[in-house]
Amino acid sequence: MSDINIAEAKINLEKKGFLDLGIDPTMDVFAEIERLKKEKNAIVLAHYYQEPDIQDVADYIGDSLGLAQQAEKTQADIIVFAGVHFMAETAKILNPSKKVLLPDLKAGCSLADSAPADLFRKFKEKHPDHLVVSYINCTADIKALSDIICTSSNAEKIIESIPVDQPILFAPDKNLGAYLNKKTGRNMLLWNGACMVHEIFSLEKITKLKTRHPNAKLIAHPECEDPLLRMADYIGSTTQLLKYTQQDNGSEYIVATETGILHQMQKASPEKHFIPAPPDNSCACNDCPHMKLNTLEKLYLCMEYEAPEILMEEQLRLAAKKPIDRMLEISRAAGLIG
Repeated sequence: MSDINIAEAKINLEKKGFLDLGIDPTMDVFAEIERLKKEKNAIVLAHYYQEPDIQDVADYIGDSLGLAQQAEKTQADIIVFAGVHFMAETAKILNPSKKVLLPDLKAGCSLADSAPADLFRKFKEKHPDHLVVSYINCTADIKALSDIICTSSNAEKIIESIPVDQPILFAPDKNLGAYLNKKTGRNMLLWNGACMVHEIFSLEKITKLKTRHPNAKLIAHPECEDPLLRMADYIGSTTQLLKYTQQDNGSEYIVATETGILHQMQKASPEKHFIPAPPDNSCACNDCPHMKLNTLEKLYLCMEYEAPEILMEEQLRLAAKKPIDRMLEISRAAGLIG
């Protein structure tokens, strides 16, 4: 590939979000990624919602809590984050001296986008007595305005670690916040944000599915809306849903979260049947369009040419790191991570 093509692709990065370069169709992309990992001392971290091929080349697959922990302790020189933008940002916050790459900069998050920093700052200023707990699915700017970060795996423990008389402002996910209020008996003030993937499930279609599969258990992520959660047999983070299907004695599950997790569920329990919960549109399953912007080819290109890279001002990084450190500290004390 010519230097001119590479230079042009890097110039167009901001507009396109990824290196728009062709690759040899006969190339063994899996083998090339493994080669680059060794040559560059690089680690590939992937979220459960990534496409199966990316999950299969990853060094670690997990949910937001697990990925944050791996990013914190890795000895790699380069972190390749196969996920969405806020996740790669979190890796950079925890690893300022390491190069953090994201295959496609346009891999954003509807939930993170639902909390613009300028509006959130004004909202926070109206409630100066409130402690701000923010879900990790937010931008670095929102993290910097927060006191503690949480994930769906540790949110309940985080809330329970705060004195009951301390008012809490929870952002940006109103569905997770409402679920936590119900679980903990708190009355947190909720920012009005939501995840497009978890809000689009069709109750009517799921009810019909349950009629056709009477033995199937409905398992759901707490980012789903309350009417669906009330129907669920089990509610948990992505990792908790995966563990539940491994340990439960059932054989059939309707899974109400992004479909990428079904790949790991099927690998872990090949004898069981997993059905993606249908959304309220013409599709049979619910994919996150942002997560699925990453492809194996983009992953290879970003490793080969070390771009796109996540960069961050040090003042913002330090401000965003404090609430993440607090989360990791509470999680360790609660025995959620090693």
